[in-house]
Amino acid sequence: MPHSFYRVVPAKAGTQEVVEMKEDVLDSRLRGNDDVGINQCFLKHIKSHWFILLSGLYFTFILNFAFWRFAFDNIKIDNFTVFIFALSLPFFVFAPLYILFNIITSPYIAKPFLIFFVLVSSATNYLMYSLGVYIDSDMVRNAFETNAREAFDFVTLSGFAWVFLTGIIPSFFIATVKIKYQPLKKEILKRVACILATLLVFGGFLAASYKEYASFGRNNRETTKILNTVNYIYSTVRYFQLQAQANRVFTRLDENAQLVPFEDPHLTVLILVLGETARAANFSLYGYKRETNPLLKGQDIIHFDEVASCGTATAISVPCMFSHMTRKNFNVADAKYTENLLDILQIAGYRILWRDNDDGCKGVCARADVVEKMVRINNPKHCYGKYCHDEALLDGLPEILADIKQNTVIVLHTMGSHGPTYYNRYPDNFRKFTPTCDTADIHTCTREQVINTYDNTIVYTDYIISSVIDMLKKHPEYESGLIYVSDHGESLGENNVYLHGFPYKLAPKEQKHVPMILWMSEAMKRWDYVDYDCMKKEAAKNTYTHDNLFHSIIGLLEVKTHTYDREYDIFRNCRTKELFSE
Repeated sequence: MPHSFYRVVPAKAGTQEVVEMKEDVLDSRLRGNDDVGINQCFLKHIKSHWFILLSGLYFTFILNFAFWRFAFDNIKIDNFTVFIFALSLPFFVFAPLYILFNIITSPYIAKPFLIFFVLVSSATNYLMYSLGVYIDSDMVRNAFETNAREAFDFVTLSGFAWVFLTGIIPSFFIATVKIKYQPLKKEILKRVACILATLLVFGGFLAASYKEYASFGRNNRETTKILNTVNYIYSTVRYFQLQAQANRVFTRLDENAQLVPFEDPHLTVLILVLGETARAANFSLYGYKRETNPLLKGQDIIHFDEVASCGTATAISVPCMFSHMTRKNFNVADAKYTENLLDILQIAGYRILWRDNDDGCKGVCARADVVEKMVRINNPKHCYGKYCHDEALLDGLPEILADIKQNTVIVLHTMGSHGPTYYNRYPDNFRKFTPTCDTADIHTCTREQVINTYDNTIVYTDYIISSVIDMLKKHPEYESGLIYVSDHGESLGENNVYLHGFPYKLAPKEQKHVPMILWMSEAMKRWDYVDYDCMKKEAAKNTYTHDNLFHSIIGLLEVKTHTYDREYDIFRNCRTKELFSE
């Protein structure tokens, strides 16, 4: 290095130390070392310990907006001990992040890991803050099992702006800044010292406010599902643990299931309409103030007043609905390797046709005789790129019904009221309630707009169900019936919560109380020996769940199998003639 870079200054009393320090700083810069601290050359270099500290603080405060709002809403400072607890809470959030970053911040791996965490945390923070969702293993499952169409519904201008400001810009800084490390031994010793100091302070706060932390955690069990970064790391690990625990040997339920019908001259046709994200609270059949079921109220149907879903997301509810297991015993990973309702019906001789307008059957229809996906057929009358209106499910259905040659079960998997783009779920002529929320950024709309748009989806669903009933009425030669049931409900801004997917124990009723509707032809009522008036009374006074579906359909379709449990059969108290199994 040329000597002319150095300036010789005569020593004066009290100045020698300053001159030496300046020379050390200059020499450090020229040698490329970052011993000048965080305030100098900040945009180009940063010491590892400053980098770790700033990362921890950024994740604690900026990427945890949702958690801080939750804490603000749920902590009432009414005494000194609660005040100390609230004061210590930022450190409680900071400590595990700081320890984690001390462990992973090393050459070659620090930047990829931190960029990944920043981007994912930015997106999850947006979803939690804007839509009120929680992150758990079921939500991770939803993420893994979603498709591009469904994921694209969540891409909004405000979401992109949020992720750009809190995710992409910080990631650019991480990618371009030079992290300066000390010699390995010094670096390790310093990290260990920092971690021990953090644990010591953390322990002190915990000891001082243990009762408050225990009470807060006990009364707010959703805390771990909204504490960003920790939530999705734990939930992802838990998701893969559950996957690994699944029984990978395919389980046959009953190879000897057989149709043992009451004597009658008719072929049986059952149409099962799977609703998507329809909540009972917005069906006028259930007392909703708006007329959202103008057509179904004119049909001779039965609506079941209290029905609880098996889950709060399609990835859980749909496999559970078709499983012989109850919700408490249900394991979605095992369900993929176990026969379900459709398998039992096929073994007994029923032909199974699955028509899908949602995002797949979640493995339920894997062995069905025929599987049709409306978006692949892409009828231009009802399909618009990556999505179709549910009328696509009705195309060709009259011809299918006219050509029935054997006992048949047809499943119509609707798009229903799937959010957040409710406005895409119905044609313009079903835009009954206005003004509507014509954006995926539903949190930017008024509640009136959101509810109007959602209610329009229910009016359209009413039309779909009623249309299918009318089609069945044209075939009195069949012993026919229709069951409609939604997979789960939806939150529409109640308590600042939108969409669905909450942990089941914490989920509001809006996400679990679902509509279930039954229609039976005169032939089915007669030859299945079902007292329809009795059923109406039972539906009004009893409480049901998705657990009833498997056994009720098995009984209705007169399939003899040891998997059938009479106690879950909704028809059991209204049959005028005993089933084979009794």
